[in-house]
Amino acid sequence: MKEVFEIRWHGRGGQGAKTAALLFGDAACSTGKYIQAFPEYGPERMGAPVVSFNRISSKPIKTHGPISNPDVVVVLDASLIDQVDVISGLDPQKGIILINSSKEPEEFSKKFNFKGQVCTVDASKISIETIGREIPNTPMMGALIKITGILDIKAVLEDVKNKLELKFRNRPEVIEGNLKAIQQAYNQVKTLH
Repeated sequence: MKEVFEIRWHGRGGQGAKTAALLFGDAACSTGKYIQAFPEYGPERMGAPVVSFNRISSKPIKTHGPISNPDVVVVLDASLIDQVDVISGLDPQKGIILINSSKEPEEFSKKFNFKGQVCTVDASKISIETIGREIPNTPMMGALIKITGILDIKAVLEDVKNKLELKFRNRPEVIEGNLKAIQQAYNQVKTLH
């Protein structure tokens, strides 16, 4: 892993981009990494485009502010691709883009004319099957863990379980559904190098 690994999350209000960045950051922190996890605040309304960020490092992070040149871009809603320049600042050769879509990665590679790594996972379908609602954030975390290899899936599952038990202790189906969603997306993400 490079000294500071940066991730930019694109989603819509209500899809959990902020929550995913925070959970991912907490999981990284629990493994001894230094982290930053923060949203970019704008019009916070249901369905509006939102952006969140993560920085992960094995050393203290001194940089603050939005991430303009991410190593990875995570897109929770593929319809944003026609509204927002999601690949802005992403290295065209070494960058990674992860998209919530049932489509094959090749389609997006051609659309963006992108030579970096393109990955897709049907996080919406996974979340409906495992959680009972279309909230693609935790499945996208699972896929992100797989494609980057910067965190251990077992450690992340344990950390997420502990965090969710604090909030949903009386709703074990929510905890179990999210853990299944993370694992399923980890197993199902498709990659084009």
